[in-house]
Amino acid sequence: MARDTAFAFSYPFLLDAWRTAGAEISLFSPLADEAPDLTADAVYLPGGYPELHAGRLAGNRSFMTGLKESARRGACVYGECGGYMVLGEGLTDAQGVRHAMAGLLPLETSFAPEKTGKPGRRMVLGYRQAALLQDTAIGMAGEGFRGHEFHYARELSVDEPTTPVRAVRPGDRLFGLRDAQGQDLADAGLVRGNVMGSFLHIIDTVT
Repeated sequence: MARDTAFAFSYPFLLDAWRTAGAEISLFSPLADEAPDLTADAVYLPGGYPELHAGRLAGNRSFMTGLKESARRGACVYGECGGYMVLGEGLTDAQGVRHAMAGLLPLETSFAPEKTGKPGRRMVLGYRQAALLQDTAIGMAGEGFRGHEFHYARELSVDEPTTPVRAVRPGDRLFGLRDAQGQDLADAGLVRGNVMGSFLHIIDTVT
């Protein structure tokens, strides 16, 4: 599990539940250019503020190489919000500077204002109900989770000029989402093999 000021948002009760279930959690710091434990069954990149450290993260070769090696050898690699962005192709900061990320998911994210004539950035905020759209390492298709979104970043699309993003294929999306009132939202997150993530901060499973 990544843990430093760039990946600081994780729920202690979830970690306690994992330990109770028998998991051994090994911490590493991407900002210190540490790689995840290459014997781990899973790598978890929680939320945080990678956009504030994007240039440094992009240049940390041990971290990026270790992350890619974990994915290559078959570990489940899961990114949540900030961690999700780091798994993508690139992250554009609020000043409009693009930084290359891990390239494990077909994702470009940006904090730069949209070119709509409206000032500022749009905040995405709300509780969510999520259901897996396919079988994955974190559950079977149809299994549900509760969580929330809170972010300013947006996913760039292939039809935005000069955006170097790969097309999202049918079947790439991870979750079907509903809001707290049960209204359907657009499918969210991405999965490619054993690598997956979304902007959703998972709180609990739906039983």
